[in-house]
Amino acid sequence: MTTVGAAAPAYAGGAAPSPGAPGIGDRLYPLLGNGGYDVQNYDLKVRYPQKDPKQTVTGDVTITAVATQNLSRFDLDFGGDAVGGVTVNGRSATFTRDGDELVITPRRALRKGKEFSVTVSGFTATPIEANASSPAGFVTTADGTFMAGQPNQSHQYFPSNDHPRDMATYTIALTVPEGWTAVANGRHVGDRTRAGYVTSTYRENKPLASELIQAVAGDFIVHDRAPVNGVPVRDVVPRRLADDLLPKAAVESSQLSWMTAKVGRYPFENYGSLVVDTDLGFALETQTLSLYDTSLFGAPKFVLDPIMLHELAHMWFGDSVAPHEWSDVWQSEGHATWYELEYAEETGVFSDYTGVKDRETYFKAVYARGDTYRQRYGPVAHPLKADSIWDVFNPNVYDGGALVLYALKQKIGARDFDRLERAWVSVNKGESASAQDFIALASAVSGKNLRPFLTDWLFGTKTPPMPGHPDWTVTAAPAPGAATKAAPAPAPAYRR
Repeated sequence: MTTVGAAAPAYAGGAAPSPGAPGIGDRLYPLLGNGGYDVQNYDLKVRYPQKDPKQTVTGDVTITAVATQNLSRFDLDFGGDAVGGVTVNGRSATFTRDGDELVITPRRALRKGKEFSVTVSGFTATPIEANASSPAGFVTTADGTFMAGQPNQSHQYFPSNDHPRDMATYTIALTVPEGWTAVANGRHVGDRTRAGYVTSTYRENKPLASELIQAVAGDFIVHDRAPVNGVPVRDVVPRRLADDLLPKAAVESSQLSWMTAKVGRYPFENYGSLVVDTDLGFALETQTLSLYDTSLFGAPKFVLDPIMLHELAHMWFGDSVAPHEWSDVWQSEGHATWYELEYAEETGVFSDYTGVKDRETYFKAVYARGDTYRQRYGPVAHPLKADSIWDVFNPNVYDGGALVLYALKQKIGARDFDRLERAWVSVNKGESASAQDFIALASAVSGKNLRPFLTDWLFGTKTPPMPGHPDWTVTAAPAPGAATKAAPAPAPAYRR
């Protein structure tokens, strides 16, 4: 109600409240994430009523956020089955569903710069069967369920601002029937047993992008290993397969030492591996608990170990430092591929793993494919489309991204390159960062203006000359419209 002569409410910046944008502004995923607020923390509670991997789960989530504009309404991403109710700052709010958008209108407008809380209670979600051709977020197997949310599927499990630009801390409490095990990202806070159910609570104190959430529930066991440089290590595997799987995961301990020596202190409180009995067709760096499937764990050690190193490298590159937008995924995948290949070479399995003798030979082959990759998939830092997940996670962000790093090392030298790698994960720890941020930091560390050089390598439609290798040549890309086969990647394309 407005009365004549009453003073209009004052809002920050003088702007009247308006709706937050239904997308955060990502070029590839226009409706992923949301505008108008910055999430600080998630308090997520999910209940699994039966020992049935295919069951529908029910949950509540309280999100603490700061308004970045005067908000009349705002969206959360949610593609689950149903929502029971919504409150904002403890008062009931109206809401509607519009596709994967949960549109919330609070009783009172939210002021810019002020913290608020929104609770979505009684939401439900149902897992789907694992499908390697179309990876999905909330997945069921014979032993239980788990999450594989990258890049845009975590909101199928719980309401969120589902974009890596809005990282936040998490408390995750999973309630399962006695006899089942529940594990999530971060540190295990404790268990509470009541009326035949066990609630296991985990706390991730470091910023976490929603696409990297892990919530596993079922007939699993948790195996603790000796800490590495003070970092606790634990693995989660199906109970019935533990004797076979756990010995194969043991290499992660020496890999932690290897990666720490390369780029500096591990950025989180713990680490480990989750192995699920299915055929996903990929591994995934869910934060502090990398996800693998039994198909990969049945591969030879010379294949498994470099891929496990790839996922561990993501804890620095992709998890602690997240992409600002999904076009920046080359930073995550290019770096993880770089260290995967370096590890394979240093451990003597490179030729078995890739089919070529050394990294220089490998990168020469990738370089030859450069124009074909750029024509088919787009420049390294500008994938053409996101019609399929594989349009974004394409060979040019993996091998092409690693090739950019090879060219950069040739340009600035090994010493400055190593300084840059350590600076990148230190300066941007716990934040999202863009290709422009990388260019700026590389220039600052090297003392050279690398903007023209890296702009050509990251955004050009043609592959630039390789520093130090004037003899390297690029194979001509096929004519537009010509029938071609997908350019093969020199190494196994199992990692994400």
